[in-house]
Amino acid sequence: MHPRSGRQGLFRPGTTLFLCLSWGALLLASTPASAQDDDKKPEIIDLRFQGVKSLKLEELRESILTDESHCKSFIFKPVCWINKSRYFYEREYLDRDELVRDLLRMRVFYWKRGFRETQVDTVIAPRDKDKVAVTFIVDEGSPTLVNDIAITQTTKVLSNRDIERRTLLKLGEPLNMIKLDSMRVRLEGALWDRGYADAIVDTAVMISGDGSSARVAINLNPRWLTTIEEIHVHGNEKVSERTIRRSLTFEEGDLFLRSDVLRSQRNLYESNLFRRAVIELSKEEETGVDSTKVVDITVQESPQREARLSFGFTTADFLQAEGRFTHYNFTGGARRLTVTGAVGNLLAEQLNDKLIFSDNYVNVGSDRGRYFAPTYNASAEVQQPWFGSARNALALSVFTHRRSAPGIYVDRGYGTSATFTREVMLRAPASLNYRFEVTRVEAGDVYFCVNFGVCDRPTLDALKGNQRISPLTLTGIIDRTNDPFSPNRGYRGRTAFEHASGFTFSDYRFNRASAEAAAFMPIRKRGALGGRVRLGWVKGVASTGEAVGGVEGDEVLHPRTRFFAGGAQSVRGFGENQLGPRVLTVSAAELRAGKLSKDGPFACPEATPITQCDPNSVAYQDEDFQPRPLGGNTVAEVNAELRFPLWNQLTGAVFVDAGVVTQNVDRSLPGSRAAITPGFGVRYRSPVGPIRVDFGINPGRAERLPVISEEIVNGVRRLVRLDTRREYAVSRGGFTGVLDRMVLHLSIGEAF
Repeated sequence: MHPRSGRQGLFRPGTTLFLCLSWGALLLASTPASAQDDDKKPEIIDLRFQGVKSLKLEELRESILTDESHCKSFIFKPVCWINKSRYFYEREYLDRDELVRDLLRMRVFYWKRGFRETQVDTVIAPRDKDKVAVTFIVDEGSPTLVNDIAITQTTKVLSNRDIERRTLLKLGEPLNMIKLDSMRVRLEGALWDRGYADAIVDTAVMISGDGSSARVAINLNPRWLTTIEEIHVHGNEKVSERTIRRSLTFEEGDLFLRSDVLRSQRNLYESNLFRRAVIELSKEEETGVDSTKVVDITVQESPQREARLSFGFTTADFLQAEGRFTHYNFTGGARRLTVTGAVGNLLAEQLNDKLIFSDNYVNVGSDRGRYFAPTYNASAEVQQPWFGSARNALALSVFTHRRSAPGIYVDRGYGTSATFTREVMLRAPASLNYRFEVTRVEAGDVYFCVNFGVCDRPTLDALKGNQRISPLTLTGIIDRTNDPFSPNRGYRGRTAFEHASGFTFSDYRFNRASAEAAAFMPIRKRGALGGRVRLGWVKGVASTGEAVGGVEGDEVLHPRTRFFAGGAQSVRGFGENQLGPRVLTVSAAELRAGKLSKDGPFACPEATPITQCDPNSVAYQDEDFQPRPLGGNTVAEVNAELRFPLWNQLTGAVFVDAGVVTQNVDRSLPGSRAAITPGFGVRYRSPVGPIRVDFGINPGRAERLPVISEEIVNGVRRLVRLDTRREYAVSRGGFTGVLDRMVLHLSIGEAF
């Protein structure tokens, strides 16, 4: 027990000047208007700063109110060049009184950052009628440099490393009062995280006589350990107090820790039950001693149900509808029920090859009904947060789907899954998931040969029946970045291990492991250097062939378990999944229709066996063949990206991506492919995340790829592999070839 005492800090000489400047600002704000009697103020068409060398110009501009007329958004820039309408263009006018106050604001801005002798003046130059240009002329002067930092502890609680990690001021740098205050807050937070919620961190600054240097003294007084005596909940109506208490990572009798308060508050917000949740010390009730605390939890509830329904269309999938319903307190206890459903391919038969819609069924043949049928996916999930502990969550779900690609496959499936998640440490969850699914794929031989790596008849026939894919997955994630959208500091990582066998009731049997890590560091003002590594390995179990009803010993891998590379978040010199082993597919009709010249003979007449067709004939172009990725057993990717500011919310990037994908399921197919692709791009920071435009540069190397087609034998489609491989190239020669090698990616969010 400790008697109640008030806080007393050391004298801070530097504070006096700051208070005087602030008081002066108030006096200026209250002075009468200057001699600007005209009702019409001149428009500011140009605003410039001279002499700003040591601080960020963008932050200095934001510290003042004077601004120049400007376009309301970068998106409207082309419009603003020809039209200054108020809908697109913001006009700014000169306020001479505010201009005087801006001079003081700029001096205070510099003073807080260690420049105590800065002087600021302005020049107003007329431009056209009722328009002016304003220039701020800054004489920064010499900064006050830190020549000594002394940090002491009344009782040793923090290690030297703990203190160093929170020390922002550096010897030889300007005396930045903002960094000094941030240091004080960080050190207080570190003491609070060790149970010293009443700790006092005092700072003192001693300036030399000539103002060129300063000594900084910081004293840490932890005082006493604090515990929680009582917890009071206020504001809840439909959500029970028991539910709220289950979300807390602390209880009566525990040490009062800052980390527990933050984690508990995050739990309350993530439940979506509250639009406001505050955890703080009680202002009304006191325990009588400083070492025990009364904690108040005040909440404001949100609607417990949410529903959304949307409609749309694409030229390939026709009309689509999607719905989602969420109950955030299903049967109480913050239990969340989420039901989702989507239906596509609506009115496919009526809209096919009409208006803007494509003819997706030209090569389907007579079996059109199953491809005209609607596609769908639906799921229902119940999630129980704080399952046995505020760090745990349990989720159970059921799902079903029907997907199709006209003339290629129809994929049906249904199943269930269960996931247990535990937050091992802050922003570092680990989860164990079991997913049981029964899947059935109806497709031609080409689809299975390309996507499953199986081309023998017994296994092909077996794969067209019902099969189970039921992996058990262990996943770990850690995130120590400073921004979820565009980080410039910190690191994050993810690892996953999957196992499927007879033990997990799976027909597709495999072991799979993957790992991904990314790190970021700031470069100069708003730039960042980032790097990423991704590794993956998967191996089928020999008993899979027998389990699916095929040939014993076949290591059949489902396409979902394979690794692919290429795309907007991978190796950007390639299209989605296009880096790695590939084959070319072409319809038999296309091969038969090719002519050696406009009115010449057919390159592959009906009398020629289709396997002997020459895919390198002049009758065929690269566009006639469809490259299809096989995926691989292993993948390795490395990315490096430099991000730098361009203008306002627009940033640029240059990058180098490298990757390799290797497969050993079928030795007769291409085994591996690797590439290094440079590129460049721009990003626009929007409220929903960075809108990214990237151009990756493909190496443009030609490949000798197997060509696979189908032919109809006795009314049944059979797989056919041509005897000759095709020389397949991404780009042509000349300038057009350079453009062919440029791969465009449009997306929201950074690549990593």
